[in-house]
Amino acid sequence: MARSLLQRRPDSGLGNLRSSPADPSRNIDWTLMACQVALTVIGCFVVYSATRNGDDIDPYLFVTRQVIFAIAAAVVMVVVMVFDYEFWREHWKPLLIALLASLAFLVAAGGIAFDFGPIRVQPAEIAKFVALVALCAHLVDERSDEVSYPRFLGGLLIVGTPTVLIVAQPDLGSATVLLAMAMGVLLVAGAKFRYIVTISFLSLLTIGAAFVGNFVNNYQLDRVRVFFDEDNPDLQDQVYQVRNAVRALGTGGLFGKGWLQGPLTNGGDIPVMHADFPFAAVGEQFGLIGCAALLLLFVVALVRIWRIAHLSRDLLGTYLCAGVFTMLLWQVFQNVGMTMKIMPVTGLPMPFISYGGSGIITWFALFGLVQSVHMRRMR
Repeated sequence: MARSLLQRRPDSGLGNLRSSPADPSRNIDWTLMACQVALTVIGCFVVYSATRNGDDIDPYLFVTRQVIFAIAAAVVMVVVMVFDYEFWREHWKPLLIALLASLAFLVAAGGIAFDFGPIRVQPAEIAKFVALVALCAHLVDERSDEVSYPRFLGGLLIVGTPTVLIVAQPDLGSATVLLAMAMGVLLVAGAKFRYIVTISFLSLLTIGAAFVGNFVNNYQLDRVRVFFDEDNPDLQDQVYQVRNAVRALGTGGLFGKGWLQGPLTNGGDIPVMHADFPFAAVGEQFGLIGCAALLLLFVVALVRIWRIAHLSRDLLGTYLCAGVFTMLLWQVFQNVGMTMKIMPVTGLPMPFISYGGSGIITWFALFGLVQSVHMRRMR
C-alpha cells in the first residue's frame, strides 16, 4: 500500500480531481481579482467616512448597503464567469431590446431609475454591459481586418440609440462612458479614422442638441457651467461643492490627516461626496500616498485587462476586453478629473469606490466578462 502511494503519479488537478490545464476553473486571473476586491474594500471605507455624520441617519446605513451591493455583485460576477462569453453573442438582441424598452419608459416617465421598495435599479448603468456585448457581437460577425461602412453604421445604431435615451433622462456622464467604449472597440476592430471622427462629431452634436432642446435639467446644466464660469453668483451652490472637493484633496498633504480625521470629508461639507467625489475623501484622509496607491490598483487592473485582450482565443474576447478597458480608463479619468477641476462635473461615479448598487453590480459583471475570456483562452 505504501509502495503504491509512493509510486503514484501526481494528478493534473487538485487532490483526486483530475482536470486539464485548459479547464476554466484553473485559469482565473487572481491578480485582477485581488485588485477588484481591494478596490471594493477601499470603496466601503470611503463610503463610511463620507456618510457617517449625516443628519438623522444611521452612520452605518450607506456602508451596510454598499456591502450588500458588493455581495450581490459578487454573485452576479460568478454567474457571468460560469457562462462562456460566446453565450452573450447568441443572446444580445433580446438583452438590447429589453434595455431600450426600459430606457424609453424612463424617459417617458421622467425618471432615471426603477424603484422596487428599497431596491433602486438604474438601466443607464446596465447599459454599459448590454451595449458592450451587443456591439462586440455585431462587429465580430464580419471577418475582416477592418470595419466596413455598413457594419460601422450598424454599430453606431446599437450604441447610439441607448446613448440618446440616456442623454434624454438626462445622464450625460453615463452617455460619455458608452461613447468612449464604442470608440475603443471600434479602434481595436480596425475602424477607419474617419469613422472615429464621425462618431465624435455625432456625439458632440447629440449633447449639444440635448442642451439646446432643454433635455438637460438646470441642475446638470449648472454643474457644467461651473467649469467655465465659477465666478457666476447664480452658481455658488455648485461652486461650493467643487471648491471643497479641491480643498479636501489639496489639504491632505503627503500622508493625509488620518482615517476619519478629515474635517471636510467627515464633516459632511461636500454634498454627495460618497457618490461624486470619493477621490477627495481619499486625498484628505490618506494624502498623496493614498491617492497614488488607489490609482496604482486601477493601473494594475488595466494592465491585466490589456494582457487578457492579447491572450484571448478569438476576436470577440479581444473586443470585450477592449471595451471594458476603455470604459474603466475613461470613468476613472473623468471622476478624478472633475475632483481636480480639470474636467466638468458630470456626476460620473468612480468604479468600485463610489456608492451605488447598479454601478458596482455592473462593474463586477464587466470584470466577470473579462475573467470569462481569460478562463477560456486555451480552448
